Amino acid sequence: MNSDFSALMVDAPKHAAIAARLTTDRLPKGEVLVAVRWSSLNFKDGLAVTGTAPVVRSFPMVPGIDLAGVVVESSDPAFTPGDEVIATGCGLGESHWGGYAAFARLPAAWLVRPPAGLTLQRAMAYGTAGLTAMLCVMALERHGLPPASAVAVTGAAGGVGSVAIAVLSRLGHRVSAISGRAAETGYLLGLGAIEVLPREVANERPDKSMLTERWAGAVDTVGGAMLAGLLRSIAQCGGIAACGMAAGGDMPATVYPFILRGIGLLGVSSSSAPMPLKREAWRRLAELVPAATIDGMTRTIGLDEVPVAAREILAGKVRGRIAVRIG
Repeated sequence: MNSDFSALMVDAPKHAAIAARLTTDRLPKGEVLVAVRWSSLNFKDGLAVTGTAPVVRSFPMVPGIDLAGVVVESSDPAFTPGDEVIATGCGLGESHWGGYAAFARLPAAWLVRPPAGLTLQRAMAYGTAGLTAMLCVMALERHGLPPASAVAVTGAAGGVGSVAIAVLSRLGHRVSAISGRAAETGYLLGLGAIEVLPREVANERPDKSMLTERWAGAVDTVGGAMLAGLLRSIAQCGGIAACGMAAGGDMPATVYPFILRGIGLLGVSSSSAPMPLKREAWRRLAELVPAATIDGMTRTIGLDEVPVAAREILAGKVRGRIAVRIG
């Protein structure tokens, strides 16, 4: 098979992605050829597509850090033509050609079958952001998050934040949504948050190393001063699942919350998560979040609209999730 198909491609460092025509014989090595039906737009995709940050590690590169599609060819007995599959992380769109193309050739070990009831379209409505949100919740649970806890979510109107609020509220937790976008208050309350707080809440009383215990846990998508500020308000033996650094990689914090309250800082990487953990996260997403909820937070675009949407997501103008129709 050597089909001609559409793709986006980044051809050099700091270059924005451009439309390209490719053939399947140019695809990288892998046991499974997938006809890509859907991908999604995540913050990392925005960086790669615009050339804003060095996300792409080899050139030329088809960006897109996740995809969902149908197996066309497979030399691995675990998959046969017609199987529906999902792929996230593992270097997709960074060191291995990713989801912004009509076909992808991938190692079989990177593929997950969607759980029963999860369509390919909804899988990418969640996408990497939704998977990351679920992994953050699971990390907090492993750390001992009590039932019906008060939990904070930063970057609340973004993709990870939106799904995290929906999941946590569905599990019975009392979610404080922290966002710099006051106009999204109605949206965030609709997802299940009990209150919406301005981002400045994390930096109250900057002269204090510790503040009153307020939340048993948190999902932080922002990093930087936001993460450092949150640590001061986490309750005894609580934890923060940290998965993003939109505000930077530095964390101007003290050790006091860690050694006086036994706080846990739980790093979450959906890209390198073990496959059994990914399968469990996909299963729980499909069970926990009603279809109407994920559909309501998702906007659908075509592949040709990705460059514009990539600039929007970097500017903080994207609410919830963006699914990208490929095939």
